[in-house]
Amino acid sequence: MLVRSGAARLLASGPRTLSPSTRSLVSPAAVAARRITTTVADARTAQKRKSFRALAGFERSLATAVDNVRPGDDMPFDGLPIELAPQNQLADADSLPLYKLRPFNVSQPLIPIQNPSSKFVSGKIRMNNAGIPGDVEEMLSVFEACLHVGRLERAALVLERFHRQRRLDDDRLIMLHDRYLRARVAKLQAEPDLAEAEAIHKWFELLIYDAGLPFTPTTIACMLKTSLLTSAGPVLEQRLNRYMGMMPHLDDAEAFDMGDVLTDEDLTTIAEMCPAYYLSEAPALPEDAEPAAEELPADVAEEQELAKLLTVTPEVLSTPQKGLGLKSLKQTLSLFSGLPGGLDISTLPYSQRVEVQAKLERDSVDAAISRWRDENENLSRMGLNSQLSTPTLSSKLHDWHKALESKLVEEQKKVEKAIAAPKKSSEDLDRCLWGIHLLQSPPHRLAAVTILSAMSNLGMHGADKGVPVSHMVNSIAKIAEEDIRAQELAKSLPKSKKARKQHSPRQLLRYRGLAQKAPEGGEQGQAEGAAATATDAGAADAAVATTANAPSTVTIDPEAKLGPLEARWPMSIRAKLGATLLAALMETAKIVVERVNQETGEKLKQVQPAFMHTMVYKRGKKLGAVVPNRALLDLMKREPRGETLARHLPMVSEPRPWSKFDKGGFLVTSTQLIRLKNNEKDQRLYAEAAIERGDMEQMMRALDVLGKTAWRINRPVFDVMLEAWNTGEEFANLPALNPDLPLPPEPDSTDDPMQKRLWLQAVRAVENEKSGMHSVRCFMNFQLEIARAFRDQTFYFPHNVDFRGRAYPMPTYLNHMGADHVRGLLTFAKGRPLGERGLMWLKVHLANVYGFDKASLEERAKFAEDNVDNIFDSADKPLEGRRWWLQAEDPWQCLATCFELKAALSHPNPTEFVSHLPVHQDGTCNGLQHYAALGGDMWGAQQVNLLPGERPADVYSAVAELVKESVAKDAEEGHEFARVLLDKISRKVVKQTVMTNVYGVTFAGAKKQVLKQLDALYPELGPETGLPPAILASYIATKIFNALSSMFEGAHDIQNWLGEIGGRVCRAMTPEQIERLAAETAAEADDGTGKKKKKTLDKDEMATYYRSTLVWTTPLRMPVVQPYRKSSTKLIATCLQELVLTIADRDDPVNRRKQLQAFPPNFIHSLDASHMMLSALECDAIGLTFAAVHDSFWTHAADVDAMNRVLRDAFIRIHQEDVIGRLKSEFEARYRGALYRAKVHSNSAIGIQIIQLRKSRHMSALEELLEEHKRQQLLHSGDPDKIEQGKKMITPASIFESFGSPDIRVVKPEDLMPTDEDADGDADMAAGAADASSELAEAAHEQAEDEHVIMDLDKMVKPMSRKVQADKESESYNNAIQELRGANFFAMQLNKSERIMKRQTARGTRGEIELWLPLTFPAIPKKGEFDVRMLKESQYFFS
Repeated sequence: MLVRSGAARLLASGPRTLSPSTRSLVSPAAVAARRITTTVADARTAQKRKSFRALAGFERSLATAVDNVRPGDDMPFDGLPIELAPQNQLADADSLPLYKLRPFNVSQPLIPIQNPSSKFVSGKIRMNNAGIPGDVEEMLSVFEACLHVGRLERAALVLERFHRQRRLDDDRLIMLHDRYLRARVAKLQAEPDLAEAEAIHKWFELLIYDAGLPFTPTTIACMLKTSLLTSAGPVLEQRLNRYMGMMPHLDDAEAFDMGDVLTDEDLTTIAEMCPAYYLSEAPALPEDAEPAAEELPADVAEEQELAKLLTVTPEVLSTPQKGLGLKSLKQTLSLFSGLPGGLDISTLPYSQRVEVQAKLERDSVDAAISRWRDENENLSRMGLNSQLSTPTLSSKLHDWHKALESKLVEEQKKVEKAIAAPKKSSEDLDRCLWGIHLLQSPPHRLAAVTILSAMSNLGMHGADKGVPVSHMVNSIAKIAEEDIRAQELAKSLPKSKKARKQHSPRQLLRYRGLAQKAPEGGEQGQAEGAAATATDAGAADAAVATTANAPSTVTIDPEAKLGPLEARWPMSIRAKLGATLLAALMETAKIVVERVNQETGEKLKQVQPAFMHTMVYKRGKKLGAVVPNRALLDLMKREPRGETLARHLPMVSEPRPWSKFDKGGFLVTSTQLIRLKNNEKDQRLYAEAAIERGDMEQMMRALDVLGKTAWRINRPVFDVMLEAWNTGEEFANLPALNPDLPLPPEPDSTDDPMQKRLWLQAVRAVENEKSGMHSVRCFMNFQLEIARAFRDQTFYFPHNVDFRGRAYPMPTYLNHMGADHVRGLLTFAKGRPLGERGLMWLKVHLANVYGFDKASLEERAKFAEDNVDNIFDSADKPLEGRRWWLQAEDPWQCLATCFELKAALSHPNPTEFVSHLPVHQDGTCNGLQHYAALGGDMWGAQQVNLLPGERPADVYSAVAELVKESVAKDAEEGHEFARVLLDKISRKVVKQTVMTNVYGVTFAGAKKQVLKQLDALYPELGPETGLPPAILASYIATKIFNALSSMFEGAHDIQNWLGEIGGRVCRAMTPEQIERLAAETAAEADDGTGKKKKKTLDKDEMATYYRSTLVWTTPLRMPVVQPYRKSSTKLIATCLQELVLTIADRDDPVNRRKQLQAFPPNFIHSLDASHMMLSALECDAIGLTFAAVHDSFWTHAADVDAMNRVLRDAFIRIHQEDVIGRLKSEFEARYRGALYRAKVHSNSAIGIQIIQLRKSRHMSALEELLEEHKRQQLLHSGDPDKIEQGKKMITPASIFESFGSPDIRVVKPEDLMPTDEDADGDADMAAGAADASSELAEAAHEQAEDEHVIMDLDKMVKPMSRKVQADKESESYNNAIQELRGANFFAMQLNKSERIMKRQTARGTRGEIELWLPLTFPAIPKKGEFDVRMLKESQYFFS
């Protein structure tokens, strides 16, 4: 049957071709240049996914469907421990609630591999004479732009070049043809022309049919439509029958997916002329069906009569002359201004709520343009010339916008001329590459986007120093691209409910077949169709009936995303177009500069460029920068930056549920499920494969839970904050409008020149402090304006996650992750009666936000009871009273709690008071909690409240006590540093280092943290003791690390183990990489003359082949991909300057040091993210309102006990499983067959034998790699003869194995420490003596590292105890510090590079030799005695 389907997506079943012998569908040969992500069919019960195909009459014979198939039942899992075996026998995953962990098979994780049959040809091909580029990414981008602007003749040239080059596989090529044909048919339908129709038929015959491409139903639909538009009579009948004969046939009951090319009338005509097909009725959508979240109504059904404001809220006092941005914000929020006080948009009908939200997302750019025009017109009415009068910067932007718009119109004309030129110059060819993208947006909008982006970049990156040209160019192009996509999306949305209904077909055309039987399905099909109305339309892409022989692979190709909202601009196009826009802005933007004639005193005015392109030096490198004119800079310092606010505001309707990687959250604005900094392809590839398989279901549903939490502004707190703000004085954390920061007196000219230098530094510090306070006030200004606009509204924060799975709200300014004043402004929209326990928890919350949070719960509640008078005074007279609440650690949250407690205690029955205030439960150093559970540390678990106790334990105080004991011991032995610091170790000194140690803080970072606290607490410590504070900070940091190692012994072992397995992976090559390297070697060895050239790789060249990044799966089955690679650079010539840009690629070598340093903390982050998401799902399931800030969880006071139970249960569920064992099993499966580069001591018995072997064979490292790969293939072949052949091979690895395979450590302490090259910020720590002491401390650390001696291989089986090792390292470090105390700082600066070189040379000459070994992983450290189930009774786990 034939279907005109609007709900099902194009090519849902992929391209197919017709087999002449059977007239059945067969898949084309797999010759695609794509990545294949192989997966095992997981343990969940297979089931049919909901699909929009039911809406289109897509019906399949039920005889082919098999229910309750478990594709993993017959999979072998030999060698896996019972807790890691496929658990489909243990639990039916589909019967589990969402907050239960789903079992997944770690033996076959998602693994992208290169398709060996790919015919994609890499490399750059030059642009041809017609201006068509040769690079595949550039060609695809130009093709998309040509279709967008209607340049079909250039799109045809791109397709023809693809055909000549054969650089795309047939599947992708036919998809391009389909999009091209659809565009031509749409043009033909608008302007019927017989010659154009014949050209379309000719195109199909020559470039599709004769070329043997696997045409799709859409291809045939386009040809049918072309025939119907321009043919008649026998010719039409002949063409219809011919094309219908090419239509792929499914079974008799299945409809053909024809996209939305054909109308019902077309289907009727085809049925009449082609007797093999008949019409049937399709199920219709219910008339009163509410549109799904992604179906946005473009107009409101009826307008509401809105009364005038009954209560007037005062305006927010604006920072002087800050028209830029703030007025734009007010313009965007103007739709709230007509609402009567108290009217909540959430009470409006669904269609109106969505329309308001869509308007908020769309109107930011238009609001900016409108504001610029209005201010300019106001000046004109006042008789002022905006060219000469500059009361505000905003008054100039309209002139900039008009001038830039005119310039862009001229530039677009040049592009048109360059494209049309028969003989193109080099400049024309350059314009042909990026110019077509310039035509995608109207000049007026492109000009506004350019101005907004440029001003935003100057505001965010420091206008004083300018912005690097590369950053400015990339930012402008990125925002322009996003704006073009938003315009495209807005055009593609149906304009009314009537238009949406027309997308549902009313008639279906079915193939009669031999039996001519009626279609099956009936009521069941209609029921499925009705059920699918609330499902995302994209689900049809993957919705297929499950059969017994369903394949266990998911095919993912990130470069095959060819939709208009998918294809990204390549870096070259982005750089050239961004540079063109920036150059146009710099040419047209002018500003009036006033100068005073020194002789006459006359004021002179001159029009100068607002921006200048200059060269600056940064870290010894010459860089291009965009610097604002000094007059512009003065204006910008008095005004907050302007930004495009499309995705910066909360939502007034519920966020769209997440269904795909880029579908969810905001309604109109396109956002990504996972935040990608540099558009990393790896993370998106894995995430899309996981979504396709259903592995991301829990993560997406948890984000939906966080997003649907409804919020409101706390009006009493807002009124107090607004009144304090409008005074302009410093108040709580609100900075003063005009801060009184006096400048230090200038020293006499006769004084020491060093005094003058110190004075200049002090003046600069005061100016920086003023500038910083102004920036903070400007940011708060935005927050208060948004809070004022939303003061009567219920709003929502859509969430997405970073690559580790940690959730973040997407609105930028106002969200619950903000500072104290923002959190104090927010309450839950829904309230809950307190109850007895809720009243107690409200009191505890007051103590927590006040800072009295180390006491027991009873003592905290009593704290509130003892301060009832202060609470009532704070609520009744927050500004006129005693201001007790200002003494709190979090004053605004304290004030909010005072209002709530006062209202509750004033209620006739406080337990019945309906509370809206979020009550927080914070973890005790949550990262250490996870480490303690992983390592089984009983002592550590007690310190982070995993064990029950009468009072909350404080790990920071415990570490401080250990450090005190160690320092006291050193003082008794006469240690000079210890005597100085004996009474100066406090909880505050160690807290930040303890908190960040679990997240991978380096020694240099810990030293800076301690130094910051010492400087704050004891500013005269250096002068009084004569010891540089940085050296003392280094001493304390060493003691903190030793204390943590002893307290969390098992966790320390786990941390080292994670670093070790990460180090091995980063020095490994997978079988696919080895095979590719072997093929490249063979190709390069054959030079065409018959002579074989021997290829060798030195150590640096070999490092470029280490491309295996660290990938693991969280307990919620989200794949985590570490993005740290050594990306290559590309030189791109632009109209401004040559730009050296970083090009990220999946084949870039990994950055080993970053991978190692980041892996342990990122792994812990992925665990705490899973804990938060599981808790969110269960809280939602039992009806709790839930919000979270990483390890701080919020709910109503009445529900805290229930939430605490959920938190404990979720933590136990995660750690009751063998988390580390599962990680090891996953790594063994993911990197199966890989070889890694290990090191052994050259003087060991193994090293001696390997050296002798190499002397006799003279093989290169590459040849040894290929030889070992061959040996491993033979050993694992399963053929006894080949296995025996492999056993007889002698390689360095076989010698290693003959010694019993002792465990080798490839990660050494220095690998996890920063080097001089990494610690770029060390020199900026302080001036003078602080810099010198920092250098001395760093040098001491280096010397301590250099004293590290690699133990003999035979001794590695029995490593020294951790305490002995820590003591030796501490002693070595302290000795190094003592030796360097008298060193000359300036001499050290001069020989710093020599010291680095010496250190690197020493590392390379420690008697090590390298060899290739099969990638195995060391045994998991023995776990301690702590049982995570003990957590059930701990009331201070989160409190």
